Amino acid sequence: MDGNTAISKDVKTAQAFATSWNNLPEGSVYTFEQFEEWVAPLVKDDFKHKNIAELGCGNGSLLLHTTQWQPSSVTGVDLGDSVQTAKTNLIATGFGAFKIEQADLTKYESEQGYDVVYCIGVIHHLKDPDAGFRALLKNTSSGGKFHGWVYAKEGNGIIIALVDPLRKITSKLPWWFTKYCVATPLSAIFYLYAQVIARTTLTSFPLYEYSCWIAKREFLFFRHVAFDQLVTPQTVYISRAMVESWLNDPSIVPDSTYIIFRNGNSWKFGGIKK
Repeated sequence: MDGNTAISKDVKTAQAFATSWNNLPEGSVYTFEQFEEWVAPLVKDDFKHKNIAELGCGNGSLLLHTTQWQPSSVTGVDLGDSVQTAKTNLIATGFGAFKIEQADLTKYESEQGYDVVYCIGVIHHLKDPDAGFRALLKNTSSGGKFHGWVYAKEGNGIIIALVDPLRKITSKLPWWFTKYCVATPLSAIFYLYAQVIARTTLTSFPLYEYSCWIAKREFLFFRHVAFDQLVTPQTVYISRAMVESWLNDPSIVPDSTYIIFRNGNSWKFGGIKK
């Protein structure tokens, strides 16, 4: 662990997530279809023969799918010890042009930048989300594309009201207790809720769109999501106004930007760097 890693204000969060990532089966926890949907509107042609970077790569779950789009190279950056698991998972793909670096993404700076830089589900866990966005933009080369996904302030009222107070307790407990004694029973409740909601048109119910989306996945994925929510010391819910302020950066091509409300409770956003 380098000096920047050791003094990072996000090190507790990184260690918590590393615990989660390092206690999963080999390979990706996500399906290829999930990867495609998370990075859309970017498509294969945006990745093919390009140098790609993921900030906050965890165990490499998304990078594994990235390699299927024939990039020239992929680089993963993460603060936690999950980088070792990421290396193991990338080696198993047979894709040789990869690099995994253990570093604080808010301080990470590539020498030449990347053609595409994405950050999925990480910025909202940082002490300074603005610094996360700046890193996303900073590591994108001129003419390159950046893409992010964050939890939205809009549509997450019930999560903010119920999960956030619980997180303050569970993030201090042993990981195995949080996973098996808290996340598992709560996941079972939400699993049943999502299955019912997905079979109805009760659009006014909390997390309707998200429930319809996640209901297609197996119970273990529900638990993975719940554990990730409960093991981290903090989560910041990002408003559309904040995303808009990020995209007003003068180093971004104005007409290239987009903001997409995903599943009624999160934002996808991106653009092209000048």
